[in-house]
Amino acid sequence: MDTHILGFKIPGPSIPVIPLLFMFFLIPIYERIFVPIARKFTGIPTGIRHLQRIAVGLVLSVISMAVAALIETRRKSVAIEHNMVDSIEPLPMSVFWLGLQYAIFGAADMFTLVGLLEFFYAESAAGMKSLSTAISWCSIAFGYFLSSWWWRWSIKSAEAYLLCASWYKYKKVEVFKQCDLNGKVELVQA
Repeated sequence: MDTHILGFKIPGPSIPVIPLLFMFFLIPIYERIFVPIARKFTGIPTGIRHLQRIAVGLVLSVISMAVAALIETRRKSVAIEHNMVDSIEPLPMSVFWLGLQYAIFGAADMFTLVGLLEFFYAESAAGMKSLSTAISWCSIAFGYFLSSWWWRWSIKSAEAYLLCASWYKYKKVEVFKQCDLNGKVELVQA
């Protein structure tokens, strides 16, 4: 693919930075716009529950992979059209075609990874909060390891996730308003 943008050549290994850039812009929008609006409708301090946030991220991951399949189909048709299927030369197709799938993937990561961290932190015992965040990263690593052969049961895994998420009972959390020295009010969980 053509990696030239405005006269600059983007190195191939830097392309996976695109989801991080989208996360950089999406997280403040999510926290400042979506959460307050959702909080008014749901009454939940985080806008939506942690498992709902993770589920949104998983659905966005599926959408990202579907978009990637469409873009790969387009890339292959361009390669066939220009007789460049086995060529090492870049295709006459902009690398920006990958931007959409990476943007959706960045949004999926924002929902899934942040939701998973918040879930482990909020639902753990008071003395286990730091350990629970480490366990969340271990669960992600374990998922990457299992994904090499676990894909055969992915549909059943989605059904199992929905079943477990619907049965899960959240820990009771007391939320109260606290003022700091500057008079700013923030929500605090106890």
